[in-house]
Amino acid sequence: MPVAGRPDLADTESGRRMTGTAGRRWYGVLLGLLATGAGLAAAELTAGLVRDTVSPVVPVGQVFIDWVPPEVKDWAIDVFGSADKAVLVFGALLVILGVGIVVGLLAIKGERVGAFVITGAIGLVAAYAVLIRPEPSFAKLLPTITGTTVSMLVLWWLSPRRAVDDDGRPMLMGVDRRQFLYGAAGLGTAAVVTGGFGRMLRERFEVGAEREALVLPGADSVADVLPANAELGVPGVESFVVPNDYFYRIDTALVVPQVRKDSWRLKIHGKVDEEIELSFDDLLARPQVERYITLSCVSNNVGGDLVGNALWQGVLLRDILDEAGLQAGAEQVVSRSVDGWTAGTPIEAIMDGRDSMLAIAMNGEPLPARHGYPVRMVVPGLYGYVSATKWVTDIQLTGWDEYDAYWITRNWSKRGPVKTMTRIDTPRGGSSHTGEVAIGGVAWAVHRGISAVQVRIDDGEWLDAEIGGVPSADTWVQWVHRYAGAPGKHVVEARAFDGSGKPQPEEPKPVGPDGAQGYHRITIDIDPT
Repeated sequence: MPVAGRPDLADTESGRRMTGTAGRRWYGVLLGLLATGAGLAAAELTAGLVRDTVSPVVPVGQVFIDWVPPEVKDWAIDVFGSADKAVLVFGALLVILGVGIVVGLLAIKGERVGAFVITGAIGLVAAYAVLIRPEPSFAKLLPTITGTTVSMLVLWWLSPRRAVDDDGRPMLMGVDRRQFLYGAAGLGTAAVVTGGFGRMLRERFEVGAEREALVLPGADSVADVLPANAELGVPGVESFVVPNDYFYRIDTALVVPQVRKDSWRLKIHGKVDEEIELSFDDLLARPQVERYITLSCVSNNVGGDLVGNALWQGVLLRDILDEAGLQAGAEQVVSRSVDGWTAGTPIEAIMDGRDSMLAIAMNGEPLPARHGYPVRMVVPGLYGYVSATKWVTDIQLTGWDEYDAYWITRNWSKRGPVKTMTRIDTPRGGSSHTGEVAIGGVAWAVHRGISAVQVRIDDGEWLDAEIGGVPSADTWVQWVHRYAGAPGKHVVEARAFDGSGKPQPEEPKPVGPDGAQGYHRITIDIDPT
């Protein structure tokens, strides 16, 4: 028997359209998407109102990153490169929306308890993800709590409930089709506006304006002594200094941390005689150096672009550790990021005289947020996974047997020295040419230097390439060989020699566990003139 204002969905014409097999399914899908979207929008708005909070999608995605097998991460980096974060966030959203659809299908059938239980369980998972991140707090839980509550309210409002009529027969009670569609349209519009407004509010927490206003202190710089032939002028070859906007980014942060310089602190502790805590102003007041240093990701495949050279400014880390006083057994520097990521750096890579630094600037400007603002580590000669901690907030001196950092627990090598490598930038594989061809690229053996680069055509003799000038052994080098060969298809490969004359390994190996190796090879066509 229908009730005024809440028709019996099984008896009314609109109810039959809603609860028929096909119609009910589509209404359930729409309800699930609405409830999920409204919850995410509410969470986004909360994150825009409360500093240092994020949408629940982010901590859940971070847990996924932490738990996924290394092989999957390697695949994602190999396929998507620096876009792997956006792909992962999109994938996480698809999973959340998929669960929302399941919830909506349950709710539209009157299984409200089951729908509420699943929604609450998802909220608990998100809360757990927040609580296991660094420095958990009730404030950081607010977006999750708000989003979960809003999702449940939408389900309660738009889903039918089970009841019995006057004769004791089961029926579903709920809004009619018109009310449902009006409510859905209103909710959808509100969710879009709310989510967009939340995103706009979050911009006030970003550090862009703070970066632009920061005046860098003077530094002992090598910028003015860059050799004139560091750039060989070969079109298609990567520039000696990679601009900040094009410098590769590989890390585990789904959303770039926005760390304000006034709140930043660095604690140095562990096997030291005296613990030290530094503010950003303390760091600015210390003697600064500016050095060209090439960084490379261990996930870089042969011929890959997860490598770059930049001019870094900062404070030498060995000077700070000298002040702290190293104790016996201090074998690695464990650095921690604001998002909890860790790296273990061999102590000798800090103390042996190389320009390992706490960097505050990149290519003459404060660090971009995506590259570690306000402070990151830069260590010449080591892959980033054991050295290049962004948004660094903690340094602990330990022994090798006392702690394994993030990637070491995932079966990567502990020390991570950068291997000798060369890459052919031009010509592109499969391209066609007439006349002389400039074959060029970059080569690096960071902190050992490059003494020579050679090119081989069709398994012939190795031919010397011209190499550019460098300010130190800590950077890559440009190279070029001009080839005027016979028409036809040719296989081109290149190899480099480090500063001691040792050639790069020829045997191909994958990136795990300590970096890829092998010769970069391409095929080109030379057309008859």
